[in-house]
Amino acid sequence: MTDSFISHERDGVVWMTAPNIEARHAFSTRLGGVSTGALSSLNLGFGRGDSAETVLENYRRLGRAVGVDAFSAAFTQQVHGTDVRVITDADRCAPDFHAPCSSDGLVTAAEGLPLFCFTADCVPALLHDPAHGVIGAVHCGWRSSVGDILGVALEKMAALGAVPGDIRAAFGPAIGQCCFETDIDVPDALRAWLGADAEECISPGRAPGKFQVDLRAANARRLVQLGVPRGNIAVSGECTVCSHDKYWSHRYVRGGARGSQCALITL
Repeated sequence: MTDSFISHERDGVVWMTAPNIEARHAFSTRLGGVSTGALSSLNLGFGRGDSAETVLENYRRLGRAVGVDAFSAAFTQQVHGTDVRVITDADRCAPDFHAPCSSDGLVTAAEGLPLFCFTADCVPALLHDPAHGVIGAVHCGWRSSVGDILGVALEKMAALGAVPGDIRAAFGPAIGQCCFETDIDVPDALRAWLGADAEECISPGRAPGKFQVDLRAANARRLVQLGVPRGNIAVSGECTVCSHDKYWSHRYVRGGARGSQCALITL
């Protein structure tokens, strides 16, 4: 259940787009910035060891390449929860070490207002209802996922006029089932969340008592349960752990230095 995402490059900045999202959007990579050493080169995370000036220059380069104003956008401090915030023009700000709010999802109907979420293995979800002019950017870590953050996001989008049947969704590069080995707690949480649909997202692990979990497929399945047509959902097949030279991966470095990439979308 994977779709062909499209690779773009401009002035050295490399990013991916989904085939089904009409709104301007991007899934960034680690390529095309000015960070050096273990953070080379497009690190978008403050507090990772880069100077603020370096991170801000990375935002400038990404914004110029993609064609968005990254310094008049919406950011949040992600906490692996299920809160989703409705964003208005009053929330516009520049990237900073201290994000103006804490949540793991942002939705808006404001035109020209980019929404950002950040990952380094977790699943980034971009949502777009082109019929009603509503978008969302959601950070789907496994705890947020089983807490049903996508259900919350669709409720908040519906309050802005979106309809599940009109929503297009894209799940970007993230840790794949090949590398997401877990204990029984994660499969049990998926079963409590998705019911019988969870089984297609779980397989035996390489060691006794371990399991391989497909978190992107699980989130895609949840959107179908919520009324989003399967044909409206695109799922990247790239694993951030396997492709650690292209994407930041928390699991690959195992406590070492790593940066953050983003998913962004704007009307």
